[in-house]
Amino acid sequence: MTSELHKGKILIAKPEILNDSSFNRSIILLSEHNDDGSVGFILNKPSNFTIVDLIPEINSDHIIYNGGPVSTDNLYFIHSVPELIPNSISINKTMYWSGDFNVIKELLCDNALSKNEIRFFLGYAGWSENQLKEELNSNSWLLKNNSYSNILSVMTDSFWRDELMKLGGEYQIWANSPEDPNMN
Repeated sequence: MTSELHKGKILIAKPEILNDSSFNRSIILLSEHNDDGSVGFILNKPSNFTIVDLIPEINSDHIIYNGGPVSTDNLYFIHSVPELIPNSISINKTMYWSGDFNVIKELLCDNALSKNEIRFFLGYAGWSENQLKEELNSNSWLLKNNSYSNILSVMTDSFWRDELMKLGGEYQIWANSPEDPNMN
C-alpha cells in the first residue's frame, strides 16, 4: 500500500463501502489528481451497452463501462496507444485518457483498436479538493501503486477479489464473501 495520492494510482473499494451502489467492489484508475480534486474511472463495472448502441455509425462491440456517478451522459475513454490517438493526456507511462475522438472513430471502424488498448466509460468518479483524502482517511479506499504495464489487459470479472486476495489477512475473508451480504 502507499499513502501518496497522485494520478496513475489505483483505488480499491474497501468492504466498508458495500452499501454504496456506485463504488461497491470497484477498482478505480486515477486519471487526474491536483489541488482542485481528483478524477478517475471505475475499471470493472461493465454496462449493458456497446459503442454501436450509443454511436450507431461506429460498428464496434467494445463494451461501455460505468465509469462513475458523475456526468453519466458523457462518454470518456482511457487507452494505451497515444501514438495512434493525437492529443492524449498522460496518466502514467503506459496509460492515457482523452484524445482525438474522430481518430478513434476511424480506428474502431477499421477494427484497429483492441479491447486491451482502449476502454470506454459513461461517467466518471470525481472528488472535490481534499474529498478523496478524507475518504482514504475514513477507510473507504485502499490506495495502491499501479504495477500493471497495461491495466486494461488484466481486467477480469474477479479483479476486485483478486486484488484483495493479494493483500491477504482480513481482506481474503472479504474477497470471498458474496456480493450481497444477505446471501451469506
